[in-house]
Amino acid sequence: MNQEYILPDAWSIIEEGWNPSLVKSSESLFSIGNGAMGQRANFEEQYSGDTFQGSYVAGVYYPDKTRVGWWKNGYPEYFAKVLNAPNFIGINVHVDGAVLDLARAKSVSNYRRELNMKEGWYERSFEATLENDKVIAVKTRRFLSIVMDELAVINYQVTAVNDDMNITFEPYLDAGITNEDSNWDDAFWEIEEVASQDHQGMIRSRTNKTNFHVATFMQSELWQGDEHLSYASHVENNETVIKHQATIDLAQGQSVTLRKYAGYTSSLNHDKYELFNVAKEVLAEATKKGYNLLLEEQANAWESIWEMGDITIDGDLKAQQGIRFNIFQLNQTYLGKDSRLNIGPKGFTGEKYGGSTYWDTEAYCIPFYMATKDQKVARNLLKYRYEQLDKAIENAEKLGFSNGAALYPMVTMNGEESHNEWEITFEEIHRNGAMVFAIYNYVRYTGDYSYVPEMGLEVMIAIARFWHQRATYSQRANKYMILGVTGPNEYENNVNNNWYTNYLAKWCINQCLEHLDKVKDGYASDYKRIIGLTHLTGSETASWREVADGMYEPYDEELGVYLQQDGFLDKEIIPVSDLDVAHRPINQKWSWDRILRSCYIKQADVLQGFYFFEDHFSKESLEKHFDFYEPLTVHESSLSPCVHSIQAAKLDRMDQAYEFYLRTSRLDLDDYNHEVEEGCHITSMAGTWMSIVEGFGGLKIVDDKPSFETKLPKEWNSFSFKINFRDQVLTVNVSHDATTVTASGDQPVEVIVNGQLQELQPQTVNV
Repeated sequence: MNQEYILPDAWSIIEEGWNPSLVKSSESLFSIGNGAMGQRANFEEQYSGDTFQGSYVAGVYYPDKTRVGWWKNGYPEYFAKVLNAPNFIGINVHVDGAVLDLARAKSVSNYRRELNMKEGWYERSFEATLENDKVIAVKTRRFLSIVMDELAVINYQVTAVNDDMNITFEPYLDAGITNEDSNWDDAFWEIEEVASQDHQGMIRSRTNKTNFHVATFMQSELWQGDEHLSYASHVENNETVIKHQATIDLAQGQSVTLRKYAGYTSSLNHDKYELFNVAKEVLAEATKKGYNLLLEEQANAWESIWEMGDITIDGDLKAQQGIRFNIFQLNQTYLGKDSRLNIGPKGFTGEKYGGSTYWDTEAYCIPFYMATKDQKVARNLLKYRYEQLDKAIENAEKLGFSNGAALYPMVTMNGEESHNEWEITFEEIHRNGAMVFAIYNYVRYTGDYSYVPEMGLEVMIAIARFWHQRATYSQRANKYMILGVTGPNEYENNVNNNWYTNYLAKWCINQCLEHLDKVKDGYASDYKRIIGLTHLTGSETASWREVADGMYEPYDEELGVYLQQDGFLDKEIIPVSDLDVAHRPINQKWSWDRILRSCYIKQADVLQGFYFFEDHFSKESLEKHFDFYEPLTVHESSLSPCVHSIQAAKLDRMDQAYEFYLRTSRLDLDDYNHEVEEGCHITSMAGTWMSIVEGFGGLKIVDDKPSFETKLPKEWNSFSFKINFRDQVLTVNVSHDATTVTASGDQPVEVIVNGQLQELQPQTVNV
């Protein structure tokens, strides 16, 4: 049974009714962020019930020492983790001495949360009867400013409902914060400096080992209506907390509002000794603008994002809410301003996966950012990997590779491998191929070839060297094989000749060879520089070609399908439909021994190859492989439904495509995997966008032109989306009557719409 309590709404995520069992789930779903920081939707006031505290600063991490009972050569020494940062949202509230704590209140009514995605703010309201029988109404709204991305704003209003009462606010900063997922209960933070003056408070903390410095700051104001109240602030400090205090008497029916301006400044962007001064500048600007102007700026900034990034769906409210939630969370997580940053699988919504970078970015996220931003944003994501090439080479050296071969990490913050499960760290090497595919995808979409001679070719050479060395020649088969790997299907480890991995390795080598020739012919100075750096020779590239040409691909002639790996058909092939529902999900109900011996597939594996390389295979071949592998797929990875939705749409299986779309778009909202309280699945949300744009919209690049083969789910009346294709904004509208494509720009653009080549002037094309 899925957790379906979020009310359908086109532009908001809404929860109504007080249910303590849903608090942690809602803390994930109502999370807010601005690309530079983010936080779970924890309560401002005290809450003694079950909660998962989380505030995060982009790029700030701690190398938590790996916890294993044994060690192997090349094993990562630590798992890099995004840190739960000092808490700045806290506001204790006392009413005639009784604490506001919803877990202790006699009753809670009219409880409502709203995450307004259109304007980028989060709001919560309720009435509570406290232990002393005083009844108050609370309405609090907060947002993390996109315009001033070191700033958060909280507007916390309390109304006296049933009596006159004395209200005490205690806005505070708490730097005594820990991570729930700490391996050894290490102290991640050391407090360096504490300062408090007037209504401002600041704490400078330093991360152990990595030595990031972060100043957490706040300033509070008291308001009644439009009147700014002066008050004497009582201050309490200890080693980890700064607490201010403001007290006011309210007559029954009166309201008072505490406005709290807060946030982080960090040594990523400023000198560590200037963090307090920078924080004071942020607070001065924020208080000068004031709450209303800051809120207006926030709404305008989000309007600009939605102008380009929105997808509209007519006739299906839950589908509309789902895609906007995905687009909203992606933009909250990463806005492309800083090439040092990347996209963690949970973004700013939880600690799981350490907040680190996975191959998800290259495989799933780059298309979204290429199409909804400008190409500089996607280029920054590619640049991130180029700048970590030296670390990727070091990672490969630790495993015994040489001559500049690179293995990009499965999990990283700074380019160093920090994943600590051997079957992933050492064996899920297909991630290397995603790096090359991202470069290929970027060039074909943007037309910006300059990235290849400037940075990309060096990455491709290092990866080609890895595949060449990783392949093993089989004298018996007279083929090159790749042994001991884990494919995208993590429910099978240490297999030989995973088809997807082998195919990707061959393709990566051939891509590199192709671009070597192209750069040599067209970019002579870059070619000379790259050959000088890499010491590449003709004999080396000849040996690469031998490996690529001789790569083994497991295939069954009788079934006419590529095999996921050697021996796959030795398994007992039982479709998921015949599996007892009491055994689902198998990753929670079965032992790993049983999972590894089963035929069940976590996510697209062979079909991931058919998604990446759709032009390499016929529709008939896709259909045959889809019919064989999808019935064996349990879709217990967040990355699974989107790929299958795209492929089902290509096969005109619209009921299945729609079902997979709804699952990927509402994966967190409806908690399909029963784990949303740990955080949202941010990187798979980019796959949701792809399921509409590449699946139902049929977007692909054909002969250097955008091509749309559109399909409309019967549940929808119409849908529309925009893409920025080479600085030309194309708007695609799909209805039951027609597909309409319009262009806005200053030059003609050729597009293919349902098989017909058209030139937009810009003008409207109807098919």
